[in-house]
Amino acid sequence: MDGACLELAGKIPADGSPLAGAEETALVRQAQGGDRAAFDSLVRQYDQGVLRLVLRVAGTSDEASDLFQEVFLKVYRSLSHFRFESRFSTWLYRVVTNVCLDHLRRKQTRHEVQAPVAEEGEPEYFHTVADDRPSFDPERALQSREIARRLERAMVRLSPRERMVFELRHYEGLKLRVIGEMCGTSEETAKNCLFRATQKLRTELGDLI
Repeated sequence: MDGACLELAGKIPADGSPLAGAEETALVRQAQGGDRAAFDSLVRQYDQGVLRLVLRVAGTSDEASDLFQEVFLKVYRSLSHFRFESRFSTWLYRVVTNVCLDHLRRKQTRHEVQAPVAEEGEPEYFHTVADDRPSFDPERALQSREIARRLERAMVRLSPRERMVFELRHYEGLKLRVIGEMCGTSEETAKNCLFRATQKLRTELGDLI
């Protein structure tokens, strides 16, 4: 994963954007009416969170850039269909999730899925590993990077939907209810999908956890 891009990426807002609900609703209505400045303001609220997620899915800055542009092009073209039946953030990340799922399915079909190289110092991925900084211990730092590489190789063996649910739950910290909404399914379905993903990863990484 491109380290420079990771520094730019933020975190998906689990409970909506920093804008007040009424303010965001007004911006959405203005953007639906063709106000480009209002649309740009909406983009700025979510661009870092979107970048973070597409980077995790794509693994390279070039692919992430393509997905990022595809997301906001789809949002721009589809904004008129948003009916305020859910939070704007939920609708937006449903678009992001669909774009990412399509990307993973295309790569899976072409058998071209490759695990991105883990960045040095990237955090460990399972709660069973102690949460202390490995950079002060060369042996532990090496172990951390090996865990990251093993996990990424295991991740490509998940189905696209399993991977998306796992990414959203463990890396973005979203609740299963929110993930279900983003994926257009129920909380229970998201929970079952997460369970399958976790079981597969435990099978692949049983000697590490």
